Amino acid sequence: MKNNIVVVRGGGDIATGSIQKLYRTGFKVVILEVERPTAIRRTVALSDAIYAGEHSVEDVVAKKVSTIEQIEDCWNKNIVPIKIDPNCEILRELKANFLVDAILAKKNLGTNKSMADRTIALGPGFCAGVDVDIVIETNRGHNLGRLIFDGFAEKNTGNPGNIMGYTTQRVLYSPGNGIIKNRYDIGDVVKEGEIVATVDGKEIRSKLGGVLRGIIRNNSIVFTGMKIGDVDPRTDTNYNTISDKARAVGGAVLEAIMLNKI
Repeated sequence: MKNNIVVVRGGGDIATGSIQKLYRTGFKVVILEVERPTAIRRTVALSDAIYAGEHSVEDVVAKKVSTIEQIEDCWNKNIVPIKIDPNCEILRELKANFLVDAILAKKNLGTNKSMADRTIALGPGFCAGVDVDIVIETNRGHNLGRLIFDGFAEKNTGNPGNIMGYTTQRVLYSPGNGIIKNRYDIGDVVKEGEIVATVDGKEIRSKLGGVLRGIIRNNSIVFTGMKIGDVDPRTDTNYNTISDKARAVGGAVLEAIMLNKI
């Protein structure tokens, strides 16, 4: 491979599935994040290294860096570097063949085809062939992980995945603007109607009993209607390992990159 450097925008749980695939297959990956990432499933999101300095998900270790030299040092130690760089300024210094937009903002936050030799984006908000070279479907169902070379991914449905008959009931949203105060952490068991967190005194109650699979970092700044957590009704939920969806999307990202190595 002439150039095996991949820049990934975003280090959330879905992005982490792609990063693991690329890391395991020998690519030099660098993650670019915002100053205050808002991942929900933090135990399986490498973006948490922005806060902790270092964070591991399964066999992948991410370390916060600030310079090109530190990035290269991480690669030499089989560590994935992660840098605060929401505007991809590192591209002025770092020559990468591939850029993957894994922010999953459901809209394009500035990614374009001129940013790398080959560009890939996850989910809605991008037009394959115009904004980026390849778009990958992220909506659960028959087309999950499909490579799109012309046009858009399916629009955001707004409906969470169905688990044991529960969809919207699983998701916790902020009731207002302010700073969140968590009463529980990821992996804790909560009961239906229990207060999981508050935002400036406004209560966020679980609509069902189960395991708290994800919750935004305590003391984060949130806004009205923002997703801040999700509850899994299954008692054996695997909140410390990468999800089936993240692995499927990750496989598609690897396929898109290898396809473009021709």
